[in-house]
Amino acid sequence: MRRAGAIASLILAGVLLASAARAADRYFLTSDGVHLHYGETGQGRTIVMVPGWTMPAWIFEMQIRAFSQHYRVIAFDPRSQGDSDVAATGHDPWRRGQDIAELIDRLGPDPVLLMGWSLGVLDSLAYVHSYGDRRLAGLVLVDNSVGEDPPPSGSGGPVHHGRKLSRAEEMRLFVAGMFARPQPQPWLDRLTEACLRTPPEAASALRAYPVPRTFWKAAVYSTAQPVLYVVRPRWAGQAANLAAHHPNAETVIMDGVGHALFVDDPGRFDGVVDGFIHRRVWP
Repeated sequence: MRRAGAIASLILAGVLLASAARAADRYFLTSDGVHLHYGETGQGRTIVMVPGWTMPAWIFEMQIRAFSQHYRVIAFDPRSQGDSDVAATGHDPWRRGQDIAELIDRLGPDPVLLMGWSLGVLDSLAYVHSYGDRRLAGLVLVDNSVGEDPPPSGSGGPVHHGRKLSRAEEMRLFVAGMFARPQPQPWLDRLTEACLRTPPEAASALRAYPVPRTFWKAAVYSTAQPVLYVVRPRWAGQAANLAAHHPNAETVIMDGVGHALFVDDPGRFDGVVDGFIHRRVWP
């Protein structure tokens, strides 16, 4: 019985991987001449997923599989990330927000659910700040500040025995540190290599957006569309304030997970997002 169950699990994993592999690779040329990549899977109403700092969109692979069963899922590689062009310029919130606007424009006239994680939260809010919420059915903001109180506490880069780490070493530690639960080492290595594709100058610019915290707060409070804020306990204070002051926001605190909480606990994360969609976005 145990052997039969193991074989069934392997067959199921193969089916899921095959389904994910059927995602269509799409590219478009931005107004400043950069080819950007996104994967398109499924059909129906559209969910656009925006990853974090230096990350490829395929980090959402479990969400792509799950939500493409009922929705059209767009997994976006921002400029200088994933399979998009490495750009010489545009690593700022205004251009990154414009990239999202140009992507949404090419997806058709219907409103989309925009889901940003980590730096993708800021890029999504930069889009809202510049373009409003006319093209949005809702926002899902995952594990980053939204400019509410209390402000985040900063920390320096990792060091080892008093020496500054190389960029590759630092990235390996950064990637491994995103998870509270063990992940396969080959997968972590693949993710690290993908992150290292972003050049150092671009990566530094993406970590230092030149706007005050009030920029993000103004954006999140400007939308009348439903907002879901899913975070770890470190952002619980911001979540409480957002829930108290935004009339259309829901917040969820996930314990026992790392920064990539949708990888650590995909079942719970997907259930939270699915419930939000059915209650507030597309009832």
